[in-house]
Amino acid sequence: MIYWAPFLHFYQPSIQFHAILKKICNESYRPLLDVFEANPSAKVTVNICGVLTELLNDHAASDVIERMKNLAERGQLEFTGTSKYHAILPLIPQEETERQIELNHATNKYFFKKAFSPKGFFPPEMCYSDDIIAPIAISGHKWILLSGIACADQWPMDKIYQIKSGDYALSVLFRDDILSNKISFQNLDSKGFIKHLKGIAQAKEDTYVITAMDAETFGHHIQNWEKLFLKKVYDDIKQKSDLARSFEGMLKGGLKDQIKVVTISELLEHFPKSKVINPKKSSWSTSAEDIEHKNFYPLWLDNDNEIHGLQWEHVKICIEMVYKALETASAGGSKNYANISRMLLDSALHSCQFWWASRMPMWDINLVNKGLIMQDETLLNAYKAIKTSSSEEEVKREYYHKVVAARDLRNKITDRLFVL
Repeated sequence: MIYWAPFLHFYQPSIQFHAILKKICNESYRPLLDVFEANPSAKVTVNICGVLTELLNDHAASDVIERMKNLAERGQLEFTGTSKYHAILPLIPQEETERQIELNHATNKYFFKKAFSPKGFFPPEMCYSDDIIAPIAISGHKWILLSGIACADQWPMDKIYQIKSGDYALSVLFRDDILSNKISFQNLDSKGFIKHLKGIAQAKEDTYVITAMDAETFGHHIQNWEKLFLKKVYDDIKQKSDLARSFEGMLKGGLKDQIKVVTISELLEHFPKSKVINPKKSSWSTSAEDIEHKNFYPLWLDNDNEIHGLQWEHVKICIEMVYKALETASAGGSKNYANISRMLLDSALHSCQFWWASRMPMWDINLVNKGLIMQDETLLNAYKAIKTSSSEEEVKREYYHKVVAARDLRNKITDRLFVL
């Protein structure tokens, strides 16, 4: 038997326009939920960033939240943990990683109630380094999902590897990158997918495969793909499963190519833990050549992308300013400004501003600029907190110089946006 664990990633940034969010809900989120509700045997593991959950609630799409909650309560849908604002975790301080995880859990727990009880973790864009193991394990998660490119050992089909960092350990599962990308780019139809799974099933007694992609692939990026692909796959599997049960007595020993749809956590119940490995630094957009050139996260920090370098210098100053603001803020206005800067920094770390600056091939000067605006607001409030605190004048001057440096970086980025 082959166990198929499908995974969908739901995310929109805090800067998303209402009209776009509405369009995505109508084209993708609601039709996807229709597919699952119409097929009670269909299962899926879902990551939804807390920022999107809030956006759905605030933009007249709370029905999406409620329907997800109902599916989770019925056992069809399993939630994972993640970073609330979709920050690239290997590129931010561990303290910020811990905070993003905690914020995500608190937000989704508030909206999904008891239905939100994640065992697994999805790092945004599957960006991985061993620095993120500890905060994920500390927050109570038991497994992590990574891109197949990260697997540094024999490809696991009937076992589940482990990863460790100091005293902390997680089970690690890998998505089938080739298969997932074929589905994402409409290079494989439902019949071809079923045939592929059955071909894998012939290799071993029990095997598993994980596909993972953006939820928006279905219906938004590819019109009606949730019906033309996903629904047909679920229907085909259910039909064959029902047939197998009907003739179980006649088919003993002949069910090797049967397909069972499961959540990722259910894989841990069916397959044994294996040895500890060291996955490669990578993302689900990283190539083997990128890894060879130590360009581990090319869409968010490309070694050859000048704007990426300037953006991350700007982010570093923002973080330093906020930490100093929280450290020095006294009562009254100073503390209020510090708290505002802390809140603004959370969303200012979102990944989209870097992705839209990648030019591989996507490029949008407005979304890059929106990220800078959020960081500017963070700096404004952080410095105001420091300036109105009881800190020594020398400290205030030092951090004003950081504001000036950040302003210079912002101007350099804006200049590049004008000419590129």
